[in-house]
Amino acid sequence: MSEAATESRSNATEYTVSEISGALKRTVEDAFGNVRVRGEISGYRGPHSSGHAYFALKDDRARLDAVVWKTTMSRLKFRPEEGMEVIASGRLTTYPGKSNYQIVIDNLEPAGAGALMALLEERKRRLQAEGLFDGGRKRRLPFMPRIIGVVTSPTGSVIRDIIHRIKDRFPLHVLVWPVRVQGETTAKEVTAAVNGFNAFTGDGPIAQPDLLIVARGGGSLEDLWGFNDEGLARAVAASRIPIISAVGHETDWTLIDFVADMRAPTPTGAAEIAVPVKAELEATLASLGARLNACTSRHLDRKRQAVRAAARALPSPDQLLALPRRRFDDATSRLERALTVNIERKRARLERQRLTPATLSRRLNETRTLTGRDIARARAAFFAIVRQSRERFQRTSARLSPAPIIRQQKLQADTLAGLTRRQDQAMARQLDRLRAALTQAERLLATLSHKAVLARGFALVKDADGSVIKRVAELAPGAALQLEFADGNAEAIATSGGARPKLAAKPSGKGKEPGNQGSLF
Repeated sequence: MSEAATESRSNATEYTVSEISGALKRTVEDAFGNVRVRGEISGYRGPHSSGHAYFALKDDRARLDAVVWKTTMSRLKFRPEEGMEVIASGRLTTYPGKSNYQIVIDNLEPAGAGALMALLEERKRRLQAEGLFDGGRKRRLPFMPRIIGVVTSPTGSVIRDIIHRIKDRFPLHVLVWPVRVQGETTAKEVTAAVNGFNAFTGDGPIAQPDLLIVARGGGSLEDLWGFNDEGLARAVAASRIPIISAVGHETDWTLIDFVADMRAPTPTGAAEIAVPVKAELEATLASLGARLNACTSRHLDRKRQAVRAAARALPSPDQLLALPRRRFDDATSRLERALTVNIERKRARLERQRLTPATLSRRLNETRTLTGRDIARARAAFFAIVRQSRERFQRTSARLSPAPIIRQQKLQADTLAGLTRRQDQAMARQLDRLRAALTQAERLLATLSHKAVLARGFALVKDADGSVIKRVAELAPGAALQLEFADGNAEAIATSGGARPKLAAKPSGKGKEPGNQGSLF
C-alpha cells in the first residue's frame, strides 16, 4: 500500500455508531417534525402491557413502523384494528437500537366515511352477537315518571325543546347532566353521566330518576361518532334506569339507538314518549269518573230492588217469634213446678238421714276397720319387697369373686415394676452419655486453651486496658504492658515500638497519559 493512501485514510473523520445515529435522528426529526400519513394498519395486536401500542402503516409498496404512547391511546376516538385504513398525524423519528425509523402518532382517525361505516358495522355485529340488541332484555318505560334525567349539552336548543315539550304535556322535575355532545370527550362524558345517574340512591340528596333521555341534535357521521363508542353502548345496556335514545334526526342511527330501551326520532319526540299529556289524562279521568258514578248508581238501584223483593217474601217478626215465645212460656211454667217438687224431695231425704251419736260411732268403726286392713296389706307388701331385694343381693354377691381382681392387680404391679426398671436404665444411660460428653468437652477446652501454650514458655502481652497486643505496630514507646505467664502476671514498660516503614511504591505505566490524537470534530 502506498504512503499517500495511508495518509489519506488516517486523515478521514471517524464517527462512533452513537454519533451517526444521533445525527440521523436529528436530521429526520427536523425534516419531518409534523406529518400526516395515510396507510393501512398492519401487525396490530392491541396495547402492550405498558399501555403503548406498536404496529405498522403500509401501502402497496412500503411499510412504516408506528407507535402510539399510552397517553395518546386514551384520547383516541376509536380503537385501531388490523387492516383499517387510517390517517395518522405525528412526527418521524429514528430508533437507534434497531437502525430503523418510525412515526410517533399524536392523533389517529379513520380514512373517510367509508372506514367509519365499516368500523361502525363491525362494532354493531359484535354487540349484536353478544345479545345487547335483543328486545327481551329491554325494559318497559314508566307510564308516569316522577323525575326525568336528561344527558345533553346545557347550552343547545335540544334541552330547551325537551323541557318546553315536557312542560306543555306534563310538568315534572327534570335533572340535566351537562356533557359535550361533539368531540373527543363525548363518549367518556356521556358514559360518566349514565353511570352517575345509576349511582344515585333513593335516600340521597338527589333522588334517582325514573327515566333517562340521551339527546343530541342532528349532524354528520363524524359529529355523531362519539355516540357510536362501544363503552358508551355497554353502559347504556347495563343501565338499571330505562333509557330513551334521541340522538340526531329520524334518519340518523347510532349504536346507542340499538341498545337503548326506546329510540326516539328526535329529542322532542323523546319528550313526547317520556310523559303523557296531562289534559288528556284529566279528560280520561273525568270520563272514567262519570262512568263509575253512573255504574255505581245503577248497581245500587238493582240491589235496592232485589232487597225489596226479598223483603216482601219474608214473614213478619211477630210470625217468626210466635212459636219460640209459646215454647218459652211453657218451659217457664214447668220449671216453677219442677223446682217446688225438687225442694220437697231434698227436704224429705234430709229428714230421713238425721245424724246421731250412734250413726257417727258406727261410721268411725267402719273406717277404723278399713284403715287397719290397709295398713296390714302395706306392711306385708313392704316385707315382701325387702325379702326379694335381699335375695337378689345375695345372688349377685355370690357371683362376684375376689380372684379376678387380685389377678388384675398383680398384672398391673408387674407392669409398673417393669416400667420403673426401664426408666432407671434409661436415666443411667442418659447420665453416662452426658458425663462422656462433658469429659470430652473438658479435654477439648484444655487442648485449645492458651494456658497450655503459656506452660510451654510463652507469655501473653496486654495493654493497660487488658486488650491483647498482637503486633509490634500496636506498641508505643513508654506504654504500660501486662505480661501473663503460666504461673502469674507481671508488669512492664515498652522501650520501643511502632510500625516498620513501608517501601515506596514502584512507578507504573498506568498513569501515563496516552498520546492526544486530537478531536475529530
